[in-house]
Amino acid sequence: AAMAAVAAGGAGGAGAVAAPPRGIRAWLRSAFRFATDRNDFRRNLLVNLGLFAAGVWVARNLTDIDLMAPQPVP
Repeated sequence: AAMAAVAAGGAGGAGAVAAPPRGIRAWLRSAFRFATDRNDFRRNLLVNLGLFAAGVWVARNLTDIDLMAPQPVP
C-alpha cells in the first residue's frame, strides 16, 4: 500500500542530481530524495515497472498453489 502511494505521484519534469554522491550517507540521502520526489517522471516509471515486474513474477511462480485444497489435519 505504501509503494502504491509512492507510485501515484505526479508526472512532471525529471529532477537531475547535480553531482554523484559520495559515501553511504550521501547515497541514502539521494535515494530518499529520489523516493520522495513527487514530480519525477523517471522515478514513477521505475516504480511502476518494478511493481509490474513483481506482479508478473508472483503470477508466474505462485500459480501452482491450490488455495482450495484441503489442509492437512494435525
